[in-house]
Parts: sequence; C-alpha cells; structure tokens
Amino acid sequence: MGRTPLIAGNWKMYKTEEQAEDYIQALLPRVSVSDGVDVAICVPFTDLRAMIDSARGSRVEVYAQNMHHEPEGAFTGEISAAMLAGWCDLTLVGHSERRHIFGERDDEVGRKFVASLAHGLSVILAVGETSDERDEGNTFDVVDRQLDAVFAELAGPPAVDAWVIAYEPVWAIGTGRTATPEQAQEVVAHIKQHVRSRFPDGSPRVLYGGSVTAANAASLFAQADIDGALVGGVSLRAEEFGVIVAAAEAAAGSRGAA
Repeated sequence: MGRTPLIAGNWKMYKTEEQAEDYIQALLPRVSVSDGVDVAICVPFTDLRAMIDSARGSRVEVYAQNMHHEPEGAFTGEISAAMLAGWCDLTLVGHSERRHIFGERDDEVGRKFVASLAHGLSVILAVGETSDERDEGNTFDVVDRQLDAVFAELAGPPAVDAWVIAYEPVWAIGTGRTATPEQAQEVVAHIKQHVRSRFPDGSPRVLYGGSVTAANAASLFAQADIDGALVGGVSLRAEEFGVIVAAAEAAAGSRGAA
C-alpha cells in the first residue's frame, strides 16, 4: 500500500441506535492503538448523530451511506449534502446496491460526488462491474464509464489526492465470493491509471470492497496499489473489523520498513 490505508465499514441497513452504541464501545478499544491507518464506519442516517458523538476524539470517522445531489427540494425521504455538511463531514456514494437495487445512473452518482465536494464533504466513490460484465471482458470499460461520469460533472480542477475510490465488484458483494488479490490489484491499478490519464498531478486512494474478511485481508493489503478496504457484512462485528484494521496496519508497517 503506497498511501495511508483506509478501512471503512459499511453497515448498510443494520443497527438501531442502541445496537450502534454497543458496537462503537466495543470497536474503539480495538482500534485506539492502531497507527498509520485511517478507520471509518458508514452508518444509517438514524445512527449518525449518536456515532459522531461517541466517536469524537477517537481514530474512527463516521460517514453517511448516501445523499441526494440537490441542495433542497421536493424529494421525500432524501437527505442532501447541504443537510449533512457541518454535522457529518463524510459520505459514501455510488454503492452497488444504490446503483443496482435503486437504479441510480452513473450521471446521478457523478452529481452526488460533485455536490458532496461542493459542500465540503469527503467522499468514498464506489465503482465496479457485475458478473456478466466481467465474464464478457468489460470490467475496465465499466469502471472507466463510471469514473468518466464523475469527471464530466467537475467544474474546476479537482483535489484528486483527497479522493477515495472503492473498487467493489458487484459479483463479490455479500456473496462470499471475493476477487483474488491479483484480480483486485489489476483493477485497482487500472483505476489509478485512468484517473492519472485525466489528472496527471493527482493520485487518489483506491480501496477494495467485496467480501473482505479477517482471513483474506492481509493478502489483499499486500498488493502494491490497494490502499485499504470497504468492508460490508464483517464490519458489523467489531472484533472481526478490528482484525482487518490490524491487518492493514501490519501491511503498512511492513511496507514502510521495506
């Protein structure tokens, strides 16, 4: 890993406020001594306030899981970047479940990304292909298309070094099937190259997401271009999530020593 690794847990639609509080109290001691690694949890809107309060002063950042690209309007049930700004300073956009279950188009994800930046939010942008797209040999074309939709929305020179992109092959989300370390490395390296082709002076952190576990984390983090992980189901269990954080710390330490 060439950059400070980021390990982000995406809770999806899990955990009441009481359950979230139990979780954060179990997680904080497990990551309090972690050095050289950034830690985040992406939580439901209903848990944001409690988790921000409980994590304040710790190593754990708290992300929203989604937001709407418009600052306000007649969008029942939606939350805008303007509403999050100054309260929660970070968000995830473009998760495969938002794209494939809720029908979010690439251009909509691009507008969400740009709206987040415009309101001072840090963003994790998720991209990735389906099993059919991979089997047809279109993985690079898909991630390029998803990234280009974001580039098309940018109005000025971006701060690419502050970007976080998560490569999450849809065929590995919640299936127990994961890309091999070599497959993940190949696509992560391609994403970095594609961004550099547009913005030569910047280099984003690129994470891998897709059935990341305590058992396979170390082999993923040993790859040259993987800068951490977007962790799904395993992140719901504080002990196992802490093991993944520790694996990232060990990988970063060994790379620094080398």
